[in-house]
Amino acid sequence: MTNLAAVPERPSSVPPAAWQLDRIVSQLREVRSRNSRDHAAERGVHELPSPDAVAKIVENLRASLFPVHFGLPELTDQSVDYYVGHTLDGTLRALAEQIRRCLALPGSRDEGAFSLDAGEITRQFASALPEILTLLETDVRAAYEGDPAAKSLDEVMLCFPGVAALTYYRIAHTLNRLKVPLLDRIVSEYAHSTTGIDIHPGARIGASCFIDHGTGVVIGETTIIGERVRIYQGVTLGAKSFPVDENGVVIKGAERHPIIEDDVVIYAGATILGRITIGKGSSIGGNVWLTRSVPPQSRIAQAQVRSESFDGGAGI
Repeated sequence: MTNLAAVPERPSSVPPAAWQLDRIVSQLREVRSRNSRDHAAERGVHELPSPDAVAKIVENLRASLFPVHFGLPELTDQSVDYYVGHTLDGTLRALAEQIRRCLALPGSRDEGAFSLDAGEITRQFASALPEILTLLETDVRAAYEGDPAAKSLDEVMLCFPGVAALTYYRIAHTLNRLKVPLLDRIVSEYAHSTTGIDIHPGARIGASCFIDHGTGVVIGETTIIGERVRIYQGVTLGAKSFPVDENGVVIKGAERHPIIEDDVVIYAGATILGRITIGKGSSIGGNVWLTRSVPPQSRIAQAQVRSESFDGGAGI
């Protein structure tokens, strides 16, 4: 593959006026203005949070939570606490700046009572890090105990995308609980692009969650997941429909995703839609499409597939 950045630029014989840049720039401004007329608060240039900066913050937080696995390779028992403190200091300062930018977004303070400043919100986030780590330790243990192919906790930490996705999710969910606009979604989309697992930061996930393989898992905003739940690849916990108001506008924040109680197993490709409850200890089979609640200890499987054989060209 050609590295475009490495290809030297060739002098162009086309005069700059040929691009008609003044006209194009003017037209682009007109399109932006036209599209923002229904969102007057969003007009004008304003400072946005940086996805690249947020990605670095998230990875540094991950290294602070698990320094042996994601910190510096030469760490010792004597230096690990210094490394965590030093990393957290710079990371939390960077996080406070991104939170400040989010709180300054046009219209952000109309969506909630943001009486706290970025520094105080960052302090509260930092105070939640021990709780985040405690939950993540249960997730790591659940993955190790739940996968017969896992040879060690180190393998689970370093190699399992489900553990990475839950790490990012628990960081994003804490930001969501602190009502920081936009930043939680940037974190969750970074996690999605990195792991292939899409967890909305508003979802509530209990301890000892195990997302096995994980590719294609989607967990919606108002999903509630209990403890010791196991989810395989391709599972969707989504909405059956989107309630609208009298003007036909989608109502934001309505409870529209499933409730998964404790000790449920959801196998690959299952789709569970709507505000339904999957009772404790239930097992949902692969490729099941489910839009109704099921009681505890249910075993839900696909209908039997009909198979017929045609010999000698008979039948179509």
